Amino acid sequence: MLFVLAVTCGVAVGNIYFPQALVPLIAAGLRTSSDGAALAVSATQIGYAGGIFLLVPLGDRLPHRRLLLILLGLTGFGLLLAGCARNLPLLVAGSVLVGLTTVGAQVIGPLAAGLVEDQRRAAVLGTLLSGSVGGMILARAFSGTLGEWLGWRVPYLAAAVLVFVLLAVLARLLPYTYPQSREHYPSLLAESLRLLFTEPELRRSCLYQAAVFAGFSAVWTTLAILLTGPVYGLGTSAVGLFALVGGVTACCTPLAGGWVDRRGPGPVNLVCMCGVLLSAAVLAGGTQGHRSGLIALIIGTLLLDVAMQCGMVANQARVYALRPERRSRLNTAYMTCAYLGGSAGSWIGSHVYDLFGWSGVCGFVVVLTTPVLLRHLLTTPARKRDRDRSSAVGNSGACRPPQ
Repeated sequence: MLFVLAVTCGVAVGNIYFPQALVPLIAAGLRTSSDGAALAVSATQIGYAGGIFLLVPLGDRLPHRRLLLILLGLTGFGLLLAGCARNLPLLVAGSVLVGLTTVGAQVIGPLAAGLVEDQRRAAVLGTLLSGSVGGMILARAFSGTLGEWLGWRVPYLAAAVLVFVLLAVLARLLPYTYPQSREHYPSLLAESLRLLFTEPELRRSCLYQAAVFAGFSAVWTTLAILLTGPVYGLGTSAVGLFALVGGVTACCTPLAGGWVDRRGPGPVNLVCMCGVLLSAAVLAGGTQGHRSGLIALIIGTLLLDVAMQCGMVANQARVYALRPERRSRLNTAYMTCAYLGGSAGSWIGSHVYDLFGWSGVCGFVVVLTTPVLLRHLLTTPARKRDRDRSSAVGNSGACRPPQ
């Protein structure tokens, strides 16, 4: 069952990313601009952010099995609608529905955590995360190739078939669970918003991830346009090959998790933000074309993928340490902000590319990352002084002789 749940996480996350490689094919198939075709990518990410905020909190209120099966059924319908769309508005509508309901990975996490013993929980959640990363990589890798061979509609229809197959399998495998909360739905939503306003460390993680994920989405949304354009003249299958580079990320995130356990999330955030800035500098070399440009794009996308995913490990560790009894709602607030940043990055990035080209997209990544890096550098010393002061007070009390 763990394998099936990990595959389900991969498919759910893959539904967000596979349209990125199809932007040029959608533009040609629907006779629209690349900017208009990129709207389908943004619509999926906006829908996903909405689904995290509106639907994931229901995991505390409804049985996980019922909620997950309903979401999968709606996702399959949305993929069919998008794959059969005859115009851009219908494609955008289907994309919004797909994004809104393909939040299964966020429902499966709490479900799996409640089904295993405490000493196995981290290992199980790590396996599910590997499934999500693998789904993201494979979706981008094969959607471009499949779309180039058979048309942009086929990846949507193939994803729909896969979702319905998983729906049938999970209907037989998933156990019945009982709700953990009897709070009304408006109270669940209000709690996520309240936590966002009352927890400074939650806001900190949201800001870091939203900024980095916006740059990440801008790069991957416009990379397909660059590779298939006049500079390189490649097919959309090349975008899929670039996605395979991100397989290294699946090996790096466990190492980042161990580093967070030993040193805390702050140092990992610092290294990851510097990695994002370095990736932008390397990616800028992609404007020169030829073999050297391709090498720059490969190294740059690898750096960006590793930095974004490892930064997510650090940010989630900071969030989950705040209030263990409210982790689902904390995760709802965090992931909503992250994917709102990603959807904004896709939309703005496509406009920046139309105006300034690939160099403008790389500059956009720098503009997003530099302020949060400066904020991190300015706030970390103050936090360290506060911890040292607290430790000093505690130690002075501990060293007093007994009365």
